[in-house]
Amino acid sequence: MKKTWLMILLLTLPALDVYAESGLIYEKSVDQPMDVVYDKVFKSLEGAGYYVLFEADIGKNLARNAERWGEDYNRNQLEGIRSMVFCNPWYANQVSNADPRMLVFCPLSLTIIHKQGVSTILFERPSAMAQGSPAEELMWEGENDVINAIETSLSE
Repeated sequence: MKKTWLMILLLTLPALDVYAESGLIYEKSVDQPMDVVYDKVFKSLEGAGYYVLFEADIGKNLARNAERWGEDYNRNQLEGIRSMVFCNPWYANQVSNADPRMLVFCPLSLTIIHKQGVSTILFERPSAMAQGSPAEELMWEGENDVINAIETSLSE
């Protein structure tokens, strides 16, 4: 299962520009170390009522396969990849009341990549999949809540 997840991540990295331009992915870059950005975002999400349920150092996990993958390893020369999985219980309850299918977005996740001194936060916008759902307004609200937490963390 871990191998499948890692391969999917590797295959989708080159397509991120297309998704970011389409509005499906919120993207914010800052000239700060990844660990600093990660800690700020983590604290800001928790301050906004989200619980970080799982943290993954994907870059470290991928590095274990560098020798085996050879020239296919880290073609974009990313210096770090970290993800966090998080959820707000109030939103989860409200979404489950409105449209249980939208619980596919609970928990939510974001990924931070780092290269050449720049950390980039990537967050899939749940509202993009909620169009026409009875939970659409809640999904927009939750999405904006997460983005505001990210923006707040970076302005401090």
